[in-house]
Amino acid sequence: MSSVKATSYLPYHEPDIITILVQSTFLLVLNIVNHIFDNLIFCGLIGQIFIGVAWGTPGGNLFDEEIEHVVVQLGYLGLILLVYEGGLQTRFSALKANAFLSAAVALTGIAVPIALSFSLLSLAYATPLQAFAAGAALCSTSLGTTFTILSTSGLTTTRLGVVLTSGAMIDDVVGLVMVQVISNLGGGNFTPITVVRPIVVSIGLGVAVLVACRFIAKPATLWYNSMAKAKRSGPVTRIIGSTYAPVFIHTAILLGLVTGATYAGTSNLFAAYLAGASISWWDSELPKAPPPVTPTTSGGEEHRANTEGQDEAPSTQASPNAVDETTSTSDSTAAVVHASTSGVKTFEYFYGPALHRVFKPLFFASIGFAIPITKLFSGPIIWRGIIYTILMLLAKLVTGLWLVRFSGPIFPNFSFKSKITAAKNMKWKKVAGRSTETATSQTEGVQLRDRSEDITEPSSTPQNPATANEGRKRTQGVKVKLINRPLSLYPAAMLGTAMTARGEIGFLIASLAETTGVFSSTTSMETSQSSEIYLITTWAIVLCTIIGPLSIGTLVKRVRRLEHDLAAKGLNGRKEGPLGIWGIC
Repeated sequence: MSSVKATSYLPYHEPDIITILVQSTFLLVLNIVNHIFDNLIFCGLIGQIFIGVAWGTPGGNLFDEEIEHVVVQLGYLGLILLVYEGGLQTRFSALKANAFLSAAVALTGIAVPIALSFSLLSLAYATPLQAFAAGAALCSTSLGTTFTILSTSGLTTTRLGVVLTSGAMIDDVVGLVMVQVISNLGGGNFTPITVVRPIVVSIGLGVAVLVACRFIAKPATLWYNSMAKAKRSGPVTRIIGSTYAPVFIHTAILLGLVTGATYAGTSNLFAAYLAGASISWWDSELPKAPPPVTPTTSGGEEHRANTEGQDEAPSTQASPNAVDETTSTSDSTAAVVHASTSGVKTFEYFYGPALHRVFKPLFFASIGFAIPITKLFSGPIIWRGIIYTILMLLAKLVTGLWLVRFSGPIFPNFSFKSKITAAKNMKWKKVAGRSTETATSQTEGVQLRDRSEDITEPSSTPQNPATANEGRKRTQGVKVKLINRPLSLYPAAMLGTAMTARGEIGFLIASLAETTGVFSSTTSMETSQSSEIYLITTWAIVLCTIIGPLSIGTLVKRVRRLEHDLAAKGLNGRKEGPLGIWGIC
């Protein structure tokens, strides 16, 4: 009878001092190392991965297996929140302007690693299926690493950050589709449905979110706005406008999409990104209800406006200005109130501290748990792993070529700049065109007054056509300099190096291929050769995950120094810096 009672609940036991010390020092060291590495090279996650190796099974084995499973599960919650945060910071205007470029970067980052992975046929005597599985593991880009690097370096909302985020997301969606495909291939029950279903479900989920935003969220928001204007103190407006309503609504959207995507057979990380992106769309694209205005305040403002209108002489001009100022003040107040309940602010207040201090460190430490460090250091494994790593680094670095600006055509009668990069520069051309048309206005002269030596001051007397055209051309040249399209390789190098980190998705696909028998299928070689393919793939994933953040951190530090030097000279460090248009929001 007592045994039955014992299994119906968990007896509480005080943990011993060794457990307390191991777990507390684990969390403390993770945060301390993260702070040090972030300040030095903008990639504290590298230190957290090594801490996971040292504390986990590959190193000191200080944790029980059950504890490691708990760390992995909590870390995965951190990964979901990281991806969700990346979706919240998506800027749809920049995403639309760079959609073609993001797709090109993603397709390059998928096709080249898979193609180069077939070198394993001769390098490690792999079968085509094994080479494809290794390429699938290396075609992904670590979302957690990408979002961490962008948030640490302050590049999340820049054009470079938008292209990088979108490309990495597409890569991971394809990689997570590969997870299901490889699992089915290893199980031996391959059918066309097993390949098509994850792809179709991913596309269907994206379409469903778009339809819900357009035909559910937008009408509901407009209805709420009308209700708020009619009855500011009604029960519906009080509930929805309360302090904790946004966090409940946003959490429900996140959990609903993640749960639905998981049961439908697609990536829950993709669903987390869609949840954040849909909330970001709601914050930026839909009109918001103005804050409540009490009759006393309204009457006071009206009385003050009337008094000012009677006292001032030009009453016919003061009245419209007063109305405009009152309207703009109301709009700005509504914007401030809305900003405090936006997706980003809500996330920073409720989830940010726990994510950045607990869940995110546990996630990167859990990556260290998956590195078989003791089995990697044998002669054949090392040199093959290094060669394969070099190939996989090059496979992702080539994605940066899409940001390279060439000074002239690559081939006769074919301009790379005009043909290939036309879509990504479309928005820039519109901005430059509008700037040209308004170049002779005094407003434009004020904006460019720091370059007064290159711009003629607009005079009150009419100019002849030749003088006007000359001034327009000179001003247009200065405007192109104002938002620079750089010839430097910094944007391309930063994009390519940021895409090299494979991280959690790479380990997931490689481990799945090993456990399902894809890497251990029967070949002409010994069965031990198949496990070598897994170790070689692990070498590439580990080194790419380390080299990528180190490289991008070094580049970010160098760019920040150059921007600081330009700012010290009185120039705009972000616009005039080495990133040019890729470094502005």
